[in-house]
Amino acid sequence: MSASSGTVLAVSGGCPLLLLPRRGVDVLAARLWIEGGSRLDPPGQRGAHQLLAGLLSRGSGQHSGEALADLVEGCGAGLRCEAHEDHLVLSLKCAPDDAAELLPLLIEMVQQPWLSPDQLELERQLNLQTLQRQREDPFQCAHDALRELLYGQGPYGHDPLGVEAELRSIDQACLRRLVPGLGQQGAWLVLCGRLPDDAEALFSAAMQPGPWMVQPRPGDGVAELVSRVPSGCSSAGRRLACTAEDTEQLILMLGTSTVPLAHPDSLGLRLLSAHLGIGMSSRLFVSLREEHGLAYDVGIHAPARLGAAPFVFHLSSSSDRAEEACTRLLQEWERLISVPLSEAELSLAKAKFRGQEAMGRQTCGQIADRSALVLAHGLPADYPGTCLQQIDALDPGDLLKVAQTHLQAPCLSLCGPGEALRQARRAWERHPLSR
Repeated sequence: MSASSGTVLAVSGGCPLLLLPRRGVDVLAARLWIEGGSRLDPPGQRGAHQLLAGLLSRGSGQHSGEALADLVEGCGAGLRCEAHEDHLVLSLKCAPDDAAELLPLLIEMVQQPWLSPDQLELERQLNLQTLQRQREDPFQCAHDALRELLYGQGPYGHDPLGVEAELRSIDQACLRRLVPGLGQQGAWLVLCGRLPDDAEALFSAAMQPGPWMVQPRPGDGVAELVSRVPSGCSSAGRRLACTAEDTEQLILMLGTSTVPLAHPDSLGLRLLSAHLGIGMSSRLFVSLREEHGLAYDVGIHAPARLGAAPFVFHLSSSSDRAEEACTRLLQEWERLISVPLSEAELSLAKAKFRGQEAMGRQTCGQIADRSALVLAHGLPADYPGTCLQQIDALDPGDLLKVAQTHLQAPCLSLCGPGEALRQARRAWERHPLSR
């Protein structure tokens, strides 16, 4: 099958392979994107997929962890494996002449990981240390508390690194049980750069133990996932979290859960996030920092998700101005759902959106990342280009309707000293958004 942005083939076992040639570059970027990630961590084993991802490059097939590192580094290449909320991703960057030797490793690591006990313990300790550092970061504490407000014990309710007590209990047998499921909800291979002539054959030849069987995601996969993820905050549920920390700053995070990337309203939300948070001319920066001097740091967090994606304002302000900071932040959210953008604001937001899209697709690695994400969300391979055409049709009324549909009931997470928490809480309780 051909797509305007490349050619899609299928390797043995059914895994789609997207080939994106780029002239004039002497590098090859490969991405193996496996649907699942931390949202599929088994009950009582939160952090299992991140632990598994860290072990995939620590020995597989005929290669020990040391031999694998020597092979990759000896070619001057880069290899990493990571788990995120919706996926595991194996990333390889190498010289095209080394593709025949290195590309098959991606399949080998998924089919034949060693998962040796000593490497498991090492990876576990690294993840526990990262969790410990996160607990000492007020911004991360506020973020984790908001995540719990939005998703509870649901698929997106924990950091991909997991939960310390559960992470300590995950053993080799737990991870072994996850390996056969890799690819069973979908997987995609993307190559971008100067491509080898026999890319499909290279991957198929790597499957000597047998084809890596990849199941295509059902057509209603996005809808089915959304049904399991809270779509927003219930007015009857808890919508405020306060975390006491002895700091000089107050961290405020105001947000809600919205829609998947593939949802028709997602583009409008992304355009709103460009208006609110990109650059020194963004609405939040100008209002909260330039006009009112409230922000040490201010911005928006609106990542792509297969399920109900978060849409979050974040603000770091001095603790002695907590009440004002909270009031102003709530006013900005209220403005978003009650006042349409001006034509000038919309024009600037569209320009920023186009610029971000262009800057995010400059290198082979960036193109491979974005293309894998698009395919994994069930969107056509040419979506990065077509969405630039779609935003031209959006007007201020469209964006206001999107905001009013998905942003009506935000949750608030606060982290800072006790008196600042009390002041901010008073501002929250008297504001209409809290009711």
